[in-house]
Amino acid sequence: MKLVKTRDGSFTAFSEIAGEHYHTVSGAIEEAFEKHVNALGIENGMHILDFCFGLGYNSIAACKDHNNLQIIGLENDLKIIEAMKDIKILDILKTEFDVFRNIAENLDVTDNNNNRIQILLGDALQTIDELPGETFDRVFFDPFSPKKQPEMWSEMIFQQIYNKMKNGAKLSTYSCARQIRKNMISAGFKVLDGPVIGRRSPATIAMKR
Repeated sequence: MKLVKTRDGSFTAFSEIAGEHYHTVSGAIEEAFEKHVNALGIENGMHILDFCFGLGYNSIAACKDHNNLQIIGLENDLKIIEAMKDIKILDILKTEFDVFRNIAENLDVTDNNNNRIQILLGDALQTIDELPGETFDRVFFDPFSPKKQPEMWSEMIFQQIYNKMKNGAKLSTYSCARQIRKNMISAGFKVLDGPVIGRRSPATIAMKR
């Protein structure tokens, strides 16, 4: 696994299998905060689903300045979670990240603010079925691109996620592709433009009606 320094100084990883970086090279930590955490408006005590946990930036950024979060991360690749142990982190997230950087050891860590992150290891298309319905307030949806992982962006998977969310809950993702938004709408979501970070096109926010 190759680590790559992004333009905000934080590191992402490059997947040889997918042929893609895990985050935008314009800034991995910036993306976590701006496309996901800030865009969704995280509040104390929320239940959050991190679909494709990766290096954990989205979940751990959510923990910053919050408490009592209950986060479940879905991830298929144990090696990317293990890479958290030695990765260099920007000061803005270092305190929070250091608490969770060894999460690969038991896949369940709680910080001093009672923010708990649990990892379900395995194919997210299957492990999502293990989750209770109408539970999550927020969803970080962060697979590889639709071109590389089309099965992760189908109407069926958005329907599954929709069923796990509370009414009024929100999902964030970096893609604004027309077909992806169409699949979201078909699953029942109301779709809105998210922030423009690191590229010309906006991210996407989807809300359960």
